[in-house]
Amino acid sequence: MFAEGDMAVYPAHGVGVIRAIESQKVAGTNQTFYVLEILGNSMRIMIPTASSEHVGLRSIVNKQEALEVIDILKDRAIEIDSQTWNRRYREYMEKIKTGSIFEVAAVLRDLFLLSADKDLSYGERKMLDTAKGLLVKELSIAQDVEEDKICRKIENIFT
Repeated sequence: MFAEGDMAVYPAHGVGVIRAIESQKVAGTNQTFYVLEILGNSMRIMIPTASSEHVGLRSIVNKQEALEVIDILKDRAIEIDSQTWNRRYREYMEKIKTGSIFEVAAVLRDLFLLSADKDLSYGERKMLDTAKGLLVKELSIAQDVEEDKICRKIENIFT
């Protein structure tokens, strides 16, 4: 699926580069792993190649999908849940963990819209920053645009 040097997205961690494909003996069985280095913090994650799709490792979105993400951010025809902040937090965290850029965009949009009505909890503010960071990094790579421009574009959508 991936080769050394390819960029990939790992759920909740973001965009990384496949630095190596290594074989190691685990529990008496040889297994092959992608060694993914996350951009921005240099964290290295070893992902078994056999289950990489199952854990959500995926390619960077294409330009068309990036435009769909922008459409999700612009969509105002949604209803914000009136449940407690901790329930909302758990629900949003599950969406981020899916690794779907569309789910992450929905979380960012919902939290931005919610913040216009009331103060977000500390956890929700942190999650908003996380979702924004994940989107900015991937969209900048997908559209071959600097992160600052993507950041301003997102902020303009919500102002």
